[in-house]
Amino acid sequence: MDVYLIDGTYELFRHFFAVPSVKDPNGREIGAARAVVNSVRRMIDEGATYIGVATDRVIESFRNDLYAGYKTGEGIPPELYSQFPILESELEAMGIVVWPMVEFEADDALASAAVKAAQDSKVNRVVICTPDKDLSQCVSGTRIVQLLRRTRVIIDEAAVVAKFGVGPKSIPDYLALVGDSADGFPGMPGWGKKAAASILSAYPHLEDIPKDWKEWRPSIRNASLLARVLFEGWDQALLFRTLATLRTDVPVFNTIDDLRWTQR
Repeated sequence: MDVYLIDGTYELFRHFFAVPSVKDPNGREIGAARAVVNSVRRMIDEGATYIGVATDRVIESFRNDLYAGYKTGEGIPPELYSQFPILESELEAMGIVVWPMVEFEADDALASAAVKAAQDSKVNRVVICTPDKDLSQCVSGTRIVQLLRRTRVIIDEAAVVAKFGVGPKSIPDYLALVGDSADGFPGMPGWGKKAAASILSAYPHLEDIPKDWKEWRPSIRNASLLARVLFEGWDQALLFRTLATLRTDVPVFNTIDDLRWTQR
């Protein structure tokens, strides 16, 4: 079987800015929530039977305690934010497992569910339905993949390497260096995508990078200034990597059968 793990936060945001406003009889905005529910129904109609949806019930998480600049719910339209509990309730009513995150983020729930589902021998493939680059760190061969639902493109491990220049396990290190504007941390000064990919392809993790740039492989020794920036800001780089590293210990389900959709 294939297991589908859906980024409900991304889906709600995407539909909010793409579909017309719809009000329920009580005057509540429900357009985006209804569109997401309908899209999940289409997945079921197309054969998906094992499904979990993660949402950010609260935008802030434990990462906000680690870094003051981390993303918050500030600026989110109230008409969008108010639809999170509506979406969660509607999905649960139709028999879908939902993980509304408070302490953790939806991405942490998706990562935890992906790792746990992949450990079950009955599972052929785990499909994480999101374009979020953070989730690329969870991709493993062709067993755990990302699905871009809008284009139906599958991102497997080879595609992650082609896109970022590094493998999935190096994605947190990569984001620590280049930053992630969506999550609110800037990365290390002067480190661009090309430099980060070149160096991490040779040294997959920050700790693997020799502190003496003269020990770097000849093809990347011209990046001596970047070495200085990295090691002078070492603690900051490690903090950014911590922010970018998804948790895989979030309680999500007991057995894979918990994710089986049953019509209600």
